[in-house]
Amino acid sequence: MIHETAIIDSKARIGANVSIGAYTVIGPNVEVGDDCIIHSHVVLKGPTRIGKANHIFQFCSIGEDCQDKKFKGEPTELVIGDRNVFREACTIHRGTIQDNSLTQIGSDNLFMAYVHVAHDCMIGNHNILANNTTLAGHVHLGDFVILGGFTGVHQFCKIGSHSFAAVSSVVVQDIPPYVMAQGHNAVPRTINSEGLRRRGFTAEQIQNIKRAYKLLYRSSLTTAESLPQIAALNEPLLAGFIEFIENSERGIIRP
Repeated sequence: MIHETAIIDSKARIGANVSIGAYTVIGPNVEVGDDCIIHSHVVLKGPTRIGKANHIFQFCSIGEDCQDKKFKGEPTELVIGDRNVFREACTIHRGTIQDNSLTQIGSDNLFMAYVHVAHDCMIGNHNILANNTTLAGHVHLGDFVILGGFTGVHQFCKIGSHSFAAVSSVVVQDIPPYVMAQGHNAVPRTINSEGLRRRGFTAEQIQNIKRAYKLLYRSSLTTAESLPQIAALNEPLLAGFIEFIENSERGIIRP
């Protein structure tokens, strides 16, 4: 299951039942978990730890040195969970010592062709990044986020769980959970109702999230004034929504 032309360093660790295609290069300090499929012409550089059942398509570069000019070859790391799919020509870089020396990706994510994940990004689970999406350094994604093709996210931005950015959006501030954003620069449009329904949110929960959105974005209230009224809705799902806004360092996207 390992092609004869693949080059695998003796210090790499390859799990059971791993398929490795032609001309793939795996360097030292790379760990590949069981049941991974790695196509031809892939480059894996360490220190990188890849979990189980990941599927990496041709021409991906995973675990390479970052493009931050402050990077001087320090021993930083990339950690990837299980069952992720990296389509053609994705580039995923390790972290920097200026942050946590770590880029981290959770499980069950889909990275479509030509996606770039820069140094120190922290990505949760069940996210979809469509073709040519680019995350700058230190970007944080929650869970079940969808970023449309050609979306660009500014460094240090945070994108909350269950949010959605439309094709070619340019995100320069934080997107709260559940919010759909669009534009250059991205602005809030509505909540991600369809995505929430597909994930089993009840009609009442979605209605409460809509009420919170209207208080935040469609009322005459300031952000600080809207948060107590959102809390008064007594919807448990909104606790994380409020916390996200309160902890936003770049500020949330505004109309």
